[in-house]
Amino acid sequence: METAGPRTRAAARLGAHATREEQRKRRPVRRWQRRRIGEEQEEAVFREVVSFTRDPLPARYYDKDTTKPISFYLPSLEELLAWTPDAEDSFNVALEPLKCRQPPLSSRRPRTLLCHDMMGGYLDDKFIQGSAAQNPYCFYHWQCIDIFVYFSHHLVTIPPVGWTNAAHRHGVCVLGTFIAEWKEGGRLCEAFLAGDERSYQAVADQLVLIAQFFRFDGWLINIESSLSLAAVGNVPPFLRYLSTQLCRQVPGGLVLWYDSVVSSGQVMWQNELNEQNRIFFDSCHGFFTNYNWREEHLDRMVAQAGERRADVYVGVDVFARGNVVGGQFDTHKSLELIRKHGFSAALFAPGWVYECLEKRDFFQNQDKFWGLLGRYLPPHSICSLPFVTSFCLGMGTRRVCYGQEEAVGPWYHPSAQEIQPLFAEHRPEGDGQGWVKTHCCLEDAWNGGSSLLIRGVIPPDVGHVAVRLFSLHVPVPPKIFLSMVYKLEGPSDVGVALELTTGDAGSCHVGGISTLSAEASSRHSPRPLRVPPTKLARWVGHCGQQLSGGWVQRCYEVNLRGCVLQDLWVSFSRPPGSREQEAFVCRLGELRVVDANSLLSPLPRVQAVSVSRVRWQRAAPEEEEEEEEEEEERRPARLRLSCALHWSYPLSHIRCFRVHCCRATGSPAEGPPGPEKPALLGLAFVNQYRVVDLAVAAAGPGTDGRVEFLVEPVSREGFLVPKAEWGRAALLYSWPHA
Repeated sequence: METAGPRTRAAARLGAHATREEQRKRRPVRRWQRRRIGEEQEEAVFREVVSFTRDPLPARYYDKDTTKPISFYLPSLEELLAWTPDAEDSFNVALEPLKCRQPPLSSRRPRTLLCHDMMGGYLDDKFIQGSAAQNPYCFYHWQCIDIFVYFSHHLVTIPPVGWTNAAHRHGVCVLGTFIAEWKEGGRLCEAFLAGDERSYQAVADQLVLIAQFFRFDGWLINIESSLSLAAVGNVPPFLRYLSTQLCRQVPGGLVLWYDSVVSSGQVMWQNELNEQNRIFFDSCHGFFTNYNWREEHLDRMVAQAGERRADVYVGVDVFARGNVVGGQFDTHKSLELIRKHGFSAALFAPGWVYECLEKRDFFQNQDKFWGLLGRYLPPHSICSLPFVTSFCLGMGTRRVCYGQEEAVGPWYHPSAQEIQPLFAEHRPEGDGQGWVKTHCCLEDAWNGGSSLLIRGVIPPDVGHVAVRLFSLHVPVPPKIFLSMVYKLEGPSDVGVALELTTGDAGSCHVGGISTLSAEASSRHSPRPLRVPPTKLARWVGHCGQQLSGGWVQRCYEVNLRGCVLQDLWVSFSRPPGSREQEAFVCRLGELRVVDANSLLSPLPRVQAVSVSRVRWQRAAPEEEEEEEEEEEERRPARLRLSCALHWSYPLSHIRCFRVHCCRATGSPAEGPPGPEKPALLGLAFVNQYRVVDLAVAAAGPGTDGRVEFLVEPVSREGFLVPKAEWGRAALLYSWPHA
């Protein structure tokens, strides 16, 4: 498991502690042999005797009903100070580092913070490996925000890893929440703030360790309890120490203070930055105001904030509680005033569109809400390759892999959300008859659970319309490979083309590409390849071909020199000879921009797959209460298997792992059974996966049951990896001898 941790005393204990935990908690599974199953493939084989004795799992890390791994919070100061990285914590470590973006968060451009507060938190999003939730909340307007705060009313709110992975993939930093409220919160704060510096530094050190270990970016500090003069006097040095230590361990780390306690120690929401709370602002990276402000508060804050105006996050309660300028679908009224004065904005609980409106209209209402704010939310640009997206929302009503349906039924897995585009309606200049609008759509998918639906109209006097999907700022290598997977709905001869915008036009040389217009614009249309380049044929063998489900793939190879890739567009052109208005509906299943040379590098193999912490249950619920004495006499025909899989692989090379299984029975003397199509169990974003309640056939008398686990790495470039690079382990199981 690749994880990061500061070299504190707590981190130094990790290795020894994890070893003790493994020895104590994991039921030993004896490795039987290594079996060579191909020219260059090996399979680790483990043997297990079926037993219904239960080995309890730690409640903090596993759901008590399903035993699935979950994200968690720390409810008390004692638990915060006692926390050290544990082997179980590894499930909750983010795979995705914070992606580079432009402008960087350090710029003075006003920012947008989203504070996610929904029904107490840790809902369906707590399940690290996903769930079968129907109609879950989903956020996808990432290009419009800069900071994501996961908020709950627990003392230490650690963001569920799915949110961190999705946000980081979009270049959005993630903060947890440290909150103390009411009388109990006051007693807690007195315990670590009213004493000497060692007390508050110990708390700060733990908050830093947690952020670094789980790979999120900092903390919102929200103290809404009255403090003694001794305690409030230590708040500024606590904030300074926390901010300094965090930035040493977490590049770009942030500590924000919420407008509640004033310098006298009283809880007095000011709804502005002023002399009563400025000392806290001066001690950390930013200030989050309360929500009941008016324009006069903003006027006064301009002088208070000075050059740090972008570090003041003016709070907007989207539920519109109290005396607010605008919330709900009038939130744009608040944003207009905030931007007029040059401040950043903090949108609190925009999940209002999910909690308070009809669930069946969620996507429509969410697009309406963010569309009304669009003019006040300048997007940021992604600035790294490879750039790959299937537009998957991390949820769906079925699961698809490159056009092939794998499973039917609802699923929700925030870590699996792909990079999302700019959602908007685009109209060309002129009479406005033509338009293009983008929507997310669960009805069909190329890879994952959803695709991007693009609807539009080409008016009679216009040759084409186009929509900008992504804002980029990528210094590109000499040769890039691009591909697009799409399909047109219904009978349509409308042309579909990928376009890109390049910067540094004075020195930028683009080969194998045609300029869209003769203006100073640097928007270009690559020429699609009929066949993939020979060196890339292993990865892309279907350029220009019709794929399953009606999908079409277009591939492009472009030579560049001294260029910055700035935007990706999709253009729709009228059929040759057509003079009528042309309406179209197009589904976009995938966009990919990669360094062509990166595809030539060999991929490592998944190694050292192991099986541990095996638990057995009878498959039939009525049999689960059988007495111990009857187990030998009444052996069920079906079993349910739960176990932990671990493996070794450099995480910097992958987008995720797909974990499969093959089930069979037979005798080990006969060798492995015949080939069986692997069944997908789920996705992993760390080097481990918990199999939960897998139905398997019970072993017969004198024979072994057999289940094989396969770990498929999915490369950063988004291509399928040959099975020779997959990891494998088999579990043989049998009944105890009489």
